[in-house]
Amino acid sequence: MANLGTAFAIFGAALAAILSGMGSAKGVGLVGEAGAGVITEDPSKFGKVLIMQILPGTQGLYGFLTAFLLLVKINVLGGNYQPLSTSTGLMLLAACLPIAIVGYFSAIAQGRASAAGVSVIAKRPEQSGKSITMAAMVETYAVLTLLISLLAIVRITDIAL
Repeated sequence: MANLGTAFAIFGAALAAILSGMGSAKGVGLVGEAGAGVITEDPSKFGKVLIMQILPGTQGLYGFLTAFLLLVKINVLGGNYQPLSTSTGLMLLAACLPIAIVGYFSAIAQGRASAAGVSVIAKRPEQSGKSITMAAMVETYAVLTLLISLLAIVRITDIAL
């Protein structure tokens, strides 16, 4: 039972990386499917389509960053590993949930918005900036939850309750 807190913290890091990564994979895949048809018809639009496809991938990076920061904080990735109290482990797990959950759903939503933007690029490539802006609006919520998760992880200290 001495390592239960550490197990909770590592589970939180895993959730942050896995869920946001799953959402990003789905979102990037959606845009790739939409973009394949466009670049088949007009290969010169590849650069604009690629930008749209990259956008939903950022949530996966945010989840990875959150997981990495947490694992460094608890010294699992190279340091003097010490078991955490259960309460601290649960708090760290809770700190990972914002980016895990919102990262998953926002990446999929951003993938859908980006796929719609690819349709705009297919017909009116000069309007690609507007498509990027619409897809980037979804990013706002992923960034906000990244900040909440990171701030919480940084401020949580090991306490025994």
